[in-house]
Amino acid sequence: MDLTQFSPSSALITVVLLALAPYAAVMVTSFTKIVVVLSLLRNALGLQQVPPNVVLNGLALVLSVYVMYPVGQQMADRATAVPNAYTSTSGMLAAADAAKEPLREFMVKHAQPRERAFFLKTAQKALPADKAAVLTDRDFIVIVPAFTVTELATAFQIGFLIFLPFLVVDLIVSNILMAMGMMMLSPTTVSLPFKLLLFVLIDGWVKLTHGLVLTYQ
Repeated sequence: MDLTQFSPSSALITVVLLALAPYAAVMVTSFTKIVVVLSLLRNALGLQQVPPNVVLNGLALVLSVYVMYPVGQQMADRATAVPNAYTSTSGMLAAADAAKEPLREFMVKHAQPRERAFFLKTAQKALPADKAAVLTDRDFIVIVPAFTVTELATAFQIGFLIFLPFLVVDLIVSNILMAMGMMMLSPTTVSLPFKLLLFVLIDGWVKLTHGLVLTYQ
């Protein structure tokens, strides 16, 4: 290992970037929507700890890596094309500046124009006139919150559609139990195997994961 090219400032920047990486993975990738949808699915089924959080987070991470892989490849290609990208502070900053464009395009594509317009307008009101004049709806200060809010809104829309069939099962089971005079028996307990059966019969995991991936095509 050649220590002659070691730069303390580069090491500091690397440590800071690694510390911020988990937050970036949540806020600027597909992870947020996927993990929220999977959590809503578990609630819709009436399961409290199955699948456990580690499994849901792991599945969301795997799907997010798959979705973000093309973007990551473009970012890596742009970063490595910068001279001295890993040997100097200026090179690292130039590489980061070049690599951010594919991520920007990804977020712009999947952020609602309404949200981008709102955060742009709000930011322009808070900034001085000279700064507000050059701010656009493609700046990261605008598209990051717009993208995150859009992802959360979409996740809850998908969650609503997931809940509906399982809610119907709960209502049917509850009415049958009332008609049979079994009001002391919990409808949730009785409906759980039927909801699991329905989910298995429609190949729910496959359809859900395929659908989540296709929302980013």
